[in-house]
Amino acid sequence: MSGWPALQRELEAWREAGRPATFWWRDDDAVDAGPALDRLLALAARFDAPLSLAVIPADATDRLAARLASVAGQAPGQAPRHVSGHVSGHVPGQVTVLQHGYAHANHAPHGEKSMELGPHRPGVAICEELARGRAMLRAKFGQQAVPVLVPPWNRIAGACVRELAGLGFRGLSIHGPREALRPAPGVVACNTHLDVLRWRPEREFLGEAEALGLLIGHLKGRRCGAVDAAEPSGLLTHHLVMDEAAWAFVSRLLEAIARHPSARWIAAREAFRLPAAELAE
Repeated sequence: MSGWPALQRELEAWREAGRPATFWWRDDDAVDAGPALDRLLALAARFDAPLSLAVIPADATDRLAARLASVAGQAPGQAPRHVSGHVSGHVPGQVTVLQHGYAHANHAPHGEKSMELGPHRPGVAICEELARGRAMLRAKFGQQAVPVLVPPWNRIAGACVRELAGLGFRGLSIHGPREALRPAPGVVACNTHLDVLRWRPEREFLGEAEALGLLIGHLKGRRCGAVDAAEPSGLLTHHLVMDEAAWAFVSRLLEAIARHPSARWIAAREAFRLPAAELAE
């Protein structure tokens, strides 16, 4: 069995086991408002799927802040309203801002894989940029911005990971099954597992069979104990560059997850185990 029936069968296996199949959604490279972002937000709202936008601090515009604030029903930079002791961001369809490095600039030498947060610069320079970026996002997005770092190109040097808690970060997200819940003291990892795009030789939709195979593989690995069962299966999109086939697949996937009683989307604050105290920083 393959394709969409295979996904349904895997979700049924979770139901039979009496366990919820959890998912989370990260979209990278957000910098500005526009039609592609509107399309993304409409999908999230339609299927009540919490959306985590990885925003590039150096390029983030006031227009983006205003657009996301309109989704949350608040002024740009304002803290979410509290209702009955709970933060109003904890509602279906919420949008959360993660920090996507600082400028998404490659500092690796020619011939090496692209990295912004690698061993190619002094650690103090990297830390200063990350701290500056975090302050910029908090100023623009208020508590929609949570202390989670998404390294550009999903790559980060180990020495940099060890500095994250001291810079105020409480979460780290790259791509692939996490090796440990806490890659450094005070930092929770929650990664993505299905990137819907194939980047080389040409950027295009990965293809339905391969995309579903990756997602089902991670779900089965969790269910059978081959990977961390507690890590939600992560969907990775890039709204600025997706082709129509990718958009169509994402829409159908969101619908399939929304319709199954054992499938559940979780928001970034739950995925990264951020306590309420973190939201008041």
